[in-house]
Amino acid sequence: MTPKPQPEAPPEREAELVDRIRAGEAGAEDELVRRFSRGLSIILRRATADAALAEDLHQETFRIALAKIRAGEVREPSKLAGYLASLARNLSIEHFRRRTMGGASAEIDGRDHPPSPAAGPLELLLKGEEAALARRVLSELGSERDRQVLFRFYVAEDEKREICADLGLTALQFNRVLHRARQRFRELYERAIDRGRTGTE
Repeated sequence: MTPKPQPEAPPEREAELVDRIRAGEAGAEDELVRRFSRGLSIILRRATADAALAEDLHQETFRIALAKIRAGEVREPSKLAGYLASLARNLSIEHFRRRTMGGASAEIDGRDHPPSPAAGPLELLLKGEEAALARRVLSELGSERDRQVLFRFYVAEDEKREICADLGLTALQFNRVLHRARQRFRELYERAIDRGRTGTE
């Protein structure tokens, strides 16, 4: 399970912190960083397996979050920890989606997460083998929901119930989405391998 940043903080304290930042209170923004920095670093390092990239995304997470808070765009201030965790994960997903060739970024390493026996080539994402190609295939999936489900379940190691809550899925719907997403990933991956063999890429 991927830990959320400081989940033990009472919801009312998170909402209060959001209010203080919006009010321009001195030190409130620094408190946000102090309270949630460690948890976000854990999430991003596990998602990227690259300390430098994780640090860049860490800073970007806080930059965006503070802009959203100041603009009053955080819909549930009492769930600030979950909002920050989701934002960090989405930024990491978007990063790998943009890096279609993936040559310069570090390999995704999922050694602590056993591969699903039904995942097929998706195991490459977990083992870090040929990870650049696996990342590229993941980025080519046509559905953003498919990308999020595969990345969060297999790479970020989020719990099923957490993903369902964030994406508005029931457990049954999640199973169907995951199954279809794995099939689409497998098809794209096999096509990419074939293109590589014939030199058409």
